[in-house]
Amino acid sequence: MLETVIQDVRYGVRVLAKNPGFTAVAVLTLALGIGANSAIFSVVNAVLLRPLAYKDPERLVLINHNYRKLDLRATVSAPGYTYYREHAQSFSAVAAVTGWNVNLTGDGEPERLQGMTVTPNLFPMLGAEAARGRVLLEEEGQPGRNKVVVLSDALWQRRFGGDQSVVNRTVTLNGEPYSVVGVMPPSFRFGREFGPPADFWAPIAFTPQQLAPTNLTNEYLTVLASLKPGVSLQQAQAELDSIAATLRNQHMPGSDESNWGLLATPMGEQVVGDIRPALLVLLGAVALVLLISCANVANLTLARAAARQKEIAIRAALGAGRGRVVRQLLTESTLIALAGGAAGLLMANWGLSFLLRINEDKIPRAYEIGLDWRVVAFTAGVSLLTGIVFGLGPAFQSARVDLHDTLKEGGRGGSAGVGRRVRGALVVAEVSLAVVLLVGAGLLVRSFVSLQHVSPGFRPQQVIAMQVSLPVNRYAEPRQRAAFYRQVAEAMRALPGVRAAGAVSVLPMSGQNQSGSFSIEGRPVAPNESMPHGDRWAATHDYFNAMGIPLLRGRYFSERDAEDAPGVAIVDETMARKYWPNEDPVGKRISFEGGAANPKWREIVGVVGHVKHRGLEGESRTQYYVPHPQNPNSSMFLVAQAGGDPAALAAPVREAVRSLDRDLPVYRVTTMERLVADSLAQRRFSMLLFGVFAGVALLLAIVGLYGVLSYTVAQRTHEIGIRMALGARASDVLRLVVGQGLWLTLLGVALGLAGALALTRLMAGLLYGVSAFDPATFAVVALLLTAVALLACLIPARRATRVDPTTALRAE
Repeated sequence: MLETVIQDVRYGVRVLAKNPGFTAVAVLTLALGIGANSAIFSVVNAVLLRPLAYKDPERLVLINHNYRKLDLRATVSAPGYTYYREHAQSFSAVAAVTGWNVNLTGDGEPERLQGMTVTPNLFPMLGAEAARGRVLLEEEGQPGRNKVVVLSDALWQRRFGGDQSVVNRTVTLNGEPYSVVGVMPPSFRFGREFGPPADFWAPIAFTPQQLAPTNLTNEYLTVLASLKPGVSLQQAQAELDSIAATLRNQHMPGSDESNWGLLATPMGEQVVGDIRPALLVLLGAVALVLLISCANVANLTLARAAARQKEIAIRAALGAGRGRVVRQLLTESTLIALAGGAAGLLMANWGLSFLLRINEDKIPRAYEIGLDWRVVAFTAGVSLLTGIVFGLGPAFQSARVDLHDTLKEGGRGGSAGVGRRVRGALVVAEVSLAVVLLVGAGLLVRSFVSLQHVSPGFRPQQVIAMQVSLPVNRYAEPRQRAAFYRQVAEAMRALPGVRAAGAVSVLPMSGQNQSGSFSIEGRPVAPNESMPHGDRWAATHDYFNAMGIPLLRGRYFSERDAEDAPGVAIVDETMARKYWPNEDPVGKRISFEGGAANPKWREIVGVVGHVKHRGLEGESRTQYYVPHPQNPNSSMFLVAQAGGDPAALAAPVREAVRSLDRDLPVYRVTTMERLVADSLAQRRFSMLLFGVFAGVALLLAIVGLYGVLSYTVAQRTHEIGIRMALGARASDVLRLVVGQGLWLTLLGVALGLAGALALTRLMAGLLYGVSAFDPATFAVVALLLTAVALLACLIPARRATRVDPTTALRAE
């Protein structure tokens, strides 16, 4: 048996080598389909299938405070974390982390680092060990003993040049000395799941004030927990529900689970985010591309099998059974598929580099994407399956040879009509699948165009933004922070080419946010009701002008809204409509400080336009602003509106900051146009890939149609010659061939539109401003494909009109 297989393989290689044109076209066609599948599967494998690179990743969960009535999933407070760690029996470990971005000074230029403070038990819970030195110790999570830091491999290489003696060295973070106790291996990238990759990890040290029970809703910690063996997520959630009920009774009398509760979510779900539907849709799209590739190669194989009928008849006459003939032909198709798979892997490797280059920051776990053994095994499996799929039909068709008719001189065999119908059916299938992909791509394009017409609520053109953070130990007083940002804003406004300049605590579409509840004067909150809630930001007086946020009523902040002036606030139009639907909010008062017993009221002095804070699609929360001098954040985004190229202001603004404090790094420098464009990155990613796949599908379908018609014209040369000898005009022949092609196309378009109606509903979550059954998109796709198919039909049709009847009949 093995010897027979080897003979089949050798013979198949010789046959394919003798037909390099056919072999090259078939391999390239399959490489496109297999390569696209391998590339997308690589992403799906890394993002959705591969477990997180931690110990027992399937048991890791996130614990969140859940405000169902507000549709808000919040982080956890310090007293909440300690209570859950001590009382939740479903978890073997509970750890907490939070971002800690610091200024690194000392040797070299000041640098802003993206770091994290963590409870020391995080590292053993994740099964992480240092590559050099050690990780954090449990006792280093106490105040006064937490001046240590563990570096990431990336920071160690970038800032310290991979110096082996960095362990036990002292570094200056926010003006204070910290001892480096370890360096993590390159594979440890904890923190990337929640934002930018962490440069370092330092221990959290909670103060008694932070742990006070009254701070239960002062939420800023990301809490991770590891389920005990044998404990399900449902059991852990039930225990958290019981703990939440206890805490509500103690601290929130009269409220229920809709006001405040606890929620456990698998960490993997948090990491994947919203990209799962897009990846699954893309995986389905590339599967359709592969089916079209298979149909195309099957058509090529059928055409080639017709030319090999005499060879197959001779093999059968010499004693080869039908099974042996089928096996030989399947061996050839499998060799083609394996060659296509190998070429597809090369294409996938190139494609992945392209994908990561255009969208790495928006793909979770992008650093894990690559061609590992799972992808190679997937590609090999797909290649073998593909060889069987496109080879089986032609093999059985070819094996049903009529020896008598085929071996006669000039015999055509009795299967020409059947083969023609099979080839036509394959073309119809290719066209219908191409229609489904083109409709999907059209819907995504229309969604993207619709989003680009959505106003962000500000004017992004010619605006540059950058972030500055003041070390609390050097700018401890609120007046110091307010004075610094006032001086920076004045220096920015004095720069040539600056029309307006200001600062805000949280920049729209920056990925950051700050929100809080507030009370409205004269409107006590009813029992079991939630307090009003909205996004709250601190802004300098010229921020609104710099960003082009329109004033709808009242006034903007002014310089007289200083720290010792009466408290004021500005609300956006959505907050005005929600809480003052039939009245003017200007002059009304709100409070978010002082508590119910001693509220610090702020007068609303203006109403501004609503800003799309999280992105162009969907609704952002209600928003309100306070003057920065009255709520002086230490970290602020500087914004400047330029008269020309905003990027040209980056260096002068940096210099203005350095003139006030040379140890302050300026970071996250960007333009608002770039931020708006980045907010659409995931949609752009889906649209581009789906469009590429649809284009490949269209090309393959048209090539398949062209090939079938060309082969048909060649087979019907004798018939066409007779028709022309009997008086048929060139236009009659043209109509005959084009009519056949259009009939196949229209049938494929009709089936494809029906399939698209059934399948595009799966894309509803990826669409914006357009229905999954948009008639305009369906009509445009049908007309486009029909027009392109008509052009493909004309070439073989014109060739048919040039048939010389005398030559055709003489050749027959």
